[in-house]
Order: sequence, then C-alpha cells, then structure tokens
Amino acid sequence: MPPVIETKNLVKRFRIKEGFLGRRSKTLTAVDHISLHVSCGETLGLVGESGSGKSTVGNCILRLLNVTAGRVLYKGNDILSIKETEFRNIRGKLQVVFQDPQSSLDPRMTVKKIVGYPLRIQKGIKGKHLNNSVMTVLKDVGLSPEHLDRYPHEFSGGQRQRIGVARALITGPEFIVFDEPTSALDVSVQAQILNLIAGLQEKYQYAYLFISHDLAVVRHISTRIAVMYMGSIVETAPRERFFAAPCHPYTRALIASVPRPDPFQRQTLAVLHGDVPSPLHLPEGCRFYPRCKEVMDICRKVPPPRVEVAPEHWVDCHLYA
Repeated sequence: MPPVIETKNLVKRFRIKEGFLGRRSKTLTAVDHISLHVSCGETLGLVGESGSGKSTVGNCILRLLNVTAGRVLYKGNDILSIKETEFRNIRGKLQVVFQDPQSSLDPRMTVKKIVGYPLRIQKGIKGKHLNNSVMTVLKDVGLSPEHLDRYPHEFSGGQRQRIGVARALITGPEFIVFDEPTSALDVSVQAQILNLIAGLQEKYQYAYLFISHDLAVVRHISTRIAVMYMGSIVETAPRERFFAAPCHPYTRALIASVPRPDPFQRQTLAVLHGDVPSPLHLPEGCRFYPRCKEVMDICRKVPPPRVEVAPEHWVDCHLYA
C-alpha cells in the first residue's frame, strides 16, 4: 500500500529582485530536493531552525505554492500534474492547521460558518446536514453546540486552535499539515492540543506532517523525525532512534540545546558557532560546514552523500560515508 503522501525531489525556488527598480534578480532555493513520505496513522515530525524551509514544504505539498520541480504523490498519484478543477476533488483529503489561530480564523464569521464553510464549498452540503456535521466535529475537538454562534474573539487561544482543528477535520481528510500549531499557546494548553491531535489520529488513522522547532513537542507527537537545514533534509530516523543515537552534527547540537526541566540534571547547553549562510549564497559543499566542529576538507567542496546508518535511519554527512 503506497504512503498517503510522498514527495520526490521536491524543489521550490523564489526569484528575489534587487537593485534599482528591481532590474536585477537572484534565485533563493527554499526547498532543495526534498524526498519524504507519510503513511496512514503516522506522524512525521519536521524540525529545524526558523527559515530552514519547513513551512514551504508543507505549502508545496498542499499546492498552496507552485512547485519549481519534483513530484507530490497522493496515494501514488501525482497531484502536481493534474488541473486545478481535478485537484478540487482531492483538496478535502489534504488539510492544514496554521500556527496562529487568531489570524487564521475570520473574525467576522461565527464558529458554525468557519467550521462548516469548507464542507459547503467542496461538497455543497447545506442546512440541517451541515449543522449536524459541524456539531459532530466540534464534539470531536472538545467543544459543545453552545459555541456554534460565537465569534473567534470570544474564545481563548487553545479554544481557537480547537476550532482550527475542527475546520481541518470537517471534510474527512486523510493527511493534515500542522504548521507549528502550539507555538502561540501556553505550555499547559500545548499539552491539551497535542493530546487532542494524538487522540484524533488514533481514532481516525490520519497521516500527519507536524512542523515545529520545538524538539520536546516533536518527541511527544511524532512517529519519525526529519531534520531540515537550509532547505535540505540532513537526517531522518524513527523517534526513539533519533534521540538515542543522533548522527548529524546539526542534529546533535539541536538535541543538546534543549534544556532539561530537572534542577538535579545539570547539562552544558550546546551553542552553534558561526552564522547561518545566506540562502542566496549557499556553500559549495556541505551547507553546515561553516558551523560544524567536525568539519573536514571534503566538507568544503563536496556535497555530503546520503547514508543509511541503521534501518530507516538516514543521514547526509561525510562522517558516515
């Protein structure tokens, strides 16, 4: 059985205008030959620093951005090669929950309209059937029918994010992109939303792409974890293997930089030295070598190979070639 979503050598480039009246332009490579897959009932955590290209990957998969090159397969079928009119039949199966519920919900619409709008547009359902569907999905996310006629500003941040999740679930999706859905929430509310997301997956077997820069959150929710740096995936591994035996120097630095909430377990937090290279002027060899303590001469000239160091554990690094 093919994965629900699979990308093959996905590339996204932007043209950046420079100079007087924008007469000159340069190419910014935000996503560079990304290949990943997410199966039914699985969560792939995508982590990395801000600006690494995580959200761009999610937007390309959902066709919210035009892809420069590569393929996106939904159950084995390339959804980038079909027309927009044909893709509308698939759109409801691929959904997204955005980072900030305050800005992603229309303040002029009630909860009933916000949650029911995708179903009305995509499937033409109206009236009593639409109301029943909205109430069912609100119950799934922990809200009650009394919330139907309220507006987003009447809810807390956690409740607004539940509304965003309900809007994504209303069309019966199979794949959902969570773009840092807990970063704008308090820690206690984060735990509630993460438990909600995990419970819904266990019940309906959704496939998730969970984008975050918080490794503690990713560790709680993910089945497998992929690390992005400067538009490329540098390491992918199952969750337990990822934290027990990280290979790439960047991955090790990310894990070591997470503070432990235990005053009796002292640790020296890792600090990455050097500056992040400009995406307009990427290094010739390994993109991480200007900040890597284990850099070798070959790292400065030759892009690293992809090596399988253990079953389902891949790393792009000359140390393991």
